[in-house]
Amino acid sequence: MSAATGPAPGRAPGAVHVARVARWCAPVLLGVLALAVWQAVVVGAELPPYLLPSPTAIVEQLRLVVPLVWSAALATGANVLVGLVAGALLAVGAAVLAARSRLVDGLLSPTAAALAVMPIVALAPALNTLFGTTSTTPRRLVVAVVVFAPVFVNTLRGLRQVQPVHRDLLRAYAATPRQVTRTVTIPGALPYLFTGLRIAASTGVIAAVVAEYFGGLQNGLGSRITAAAANSAYARAWAFVLGAILLGLLFHLATTALERAVAHRHGVPET
Repeated sequence: MSAATGPAPGRAPGAVHVARVARWCAPVLLGVLALAVWQAVVVGAELPPYLLPSPTAIVEQLRLVVPLVWSAALATGANVLVGLVAGALLAVGAAVLAARSRLVDGLLSPTAAALAVMPIVALAPALNTLFGTTSTTPRRLVVAVVVFAPVFVNTLRGLRQVQPVHRDLLRAYAATPRQVTRTVTIPGALPYLFTGLRIAASTGVIAAVVAEYFGGLQNGLGSRITAAAANSAYARAWAFVLGAILLGLLFHLATTALERAVAHRHGVPET
């Protein structure tokens, strides 16, 4: 087994397995410790629920509203998925054009920078007015706008990382532009693309939840959080926040799994 595909030199398979288990257990243990400290602080300081509810109260409320959290997570997750796919495809297409033309790059790079700093609190109400409060389009557009910048910037950087010597070598072997793109440009850009996607997946969930604060359909996690907080059901609001956290982790893990599958197929290193 070669060093490129097998375990690290000098490390037994058992040691590699232990290292992987430790890598997964460490954040879990840290999370358990943080929850224990949180519970101790709330109980010891007798903090009121409106200031900070205890983890046990949040879990109890989550047990009572699991169907609502599930349905709200599905609604928000659908908006994130559509916006993420649309924004990523648009960003990759724009990055390909920008990599081939300085004029297009000069037009699109400032646009991506402007989209990156566009406040959701201003964009969401405007889109709700434009498309109507009964449509899911505004929330999906908000996600697509937030996703565009990190995917565009990282993909464009990856497309420009091809070493000239590699391109010249393939041309010396009479490789066609399509072959150069398939064998050099795309594999070299994939790690950068997935870096952008991992960032976009997390920020896309945040954008979708925040966009739901500003009216529209009352079926998402953001809407449920605001409604619960307005009714002074603070532990219930935190239960929906927990649902949003789990949704964000789900999208992060899905993006990571997709990256590993593509990296394994194309033989490129993971980021």
